[in-house]
Amino acid sequence: MATTLGAFIAGGIAACGAVTATHPFETVKIRMQLQGELQEKGLQPRLYRGPIHGVSVIVRNEGIGGIYRGIGAAYIYQMILNGCRLGFYEPIRGTITTAIFDDAKTQSLGVNIFSGATSGILGAAAGSPFFLVKTRLQSFSPFAPVGTQHAYKNAVDGMRQIYKGEGIKGLYRGVGAAMVRTGFGSSVQLPTYFFAKRRLVKHLGMEEGPALHLASSTASGFVVCCVMHPPDTIMSRMYNQNGNLYKGVFDCLGKTVKTEGLLAIYKGFLPHLARILPHTILTLSLAEQTNKLMRKFEDKILPANIKDQV
Repeated sequence: MATTLGAFIAGGIAACGAVTATHPFETVKIRMQLQGELQEKGLQPRLYRGPIHGVSVIVRNEGIGGIYRGIGAAYIYQMILNGCRLGFYEPIRGTITTAIFDDAKTQSLGVNIFSGATSGILGAAAGSPFFLVKTRLQSFSPFAPVGTQHAYKNAVDGMRQIYKGEGIKGLYRGVGAAMVRTGFGSSVQLPTYFFAKRRLVKHLGMEEGPALHLASSTASGFVVCCVMHPPDTIMSRMYNQNGNLYKGVFDCLGKTVKTEGLLAIYKGFLPHLARILPHTILTLSLAEQTNKLMRKFEDKILPANIKDQV
């Protein structure tokens, strides 16, 4: 592994590469989560029916720019989130493992899950304002609107308007839901990735390389999507609301399930899966490579005594 700072940078770079490829499905996912919000089943519109249909509708009506709404805010958010998630995971895990076990190399599922959740929650809290603006930019459509519409020119204009109208509190609207969502996802992403990696090496004899990274990332991405999607739906709705439609995570969950049924929290699951599988594969696979490059770079410029302290 690179140093903590190096791993933070490497993780952020890897995530930006991944989000470039998967952002269109994220846009569709958010719009599907918001369509028919708090409407009874028979009255819900179905403007976006799935990942492929959603992409085609948006591109046809809004062009490529429509499918990539909010990409600038997404880059910043991914740098913060995955920089924290991939940069702090090993230091947190190592510290806790050393405190509990005699051997610092001991692998504990409980410690791994806690470390993944903690590092993800830190990133989600730090990057929440950018995800808020990203969600509102992606939900906006002059042709097929769903949910509350926010006419921001760009991410900077969005933050300016939110801060002017609601202050710092407005920028951190929904941060609780974001922390729950990311805590769920992060608690399983890295542990399942490393678990799958160890099992593939042990039982199938796979060797270190792109094929192993791809297979491990695929397994991790599927588990992450199943665990993270319900709080993701709640977060999207809380981020996109105006006023106080939802008082908190449980109020939003209760109103959604009561009005739209239990399956409403899985709206947009397919585009989420279509986004998160390649996103997880690209993020974790690229992170392996960027970590190696960062370590080589650090070996050249940092003295040994400094590297141990960073």
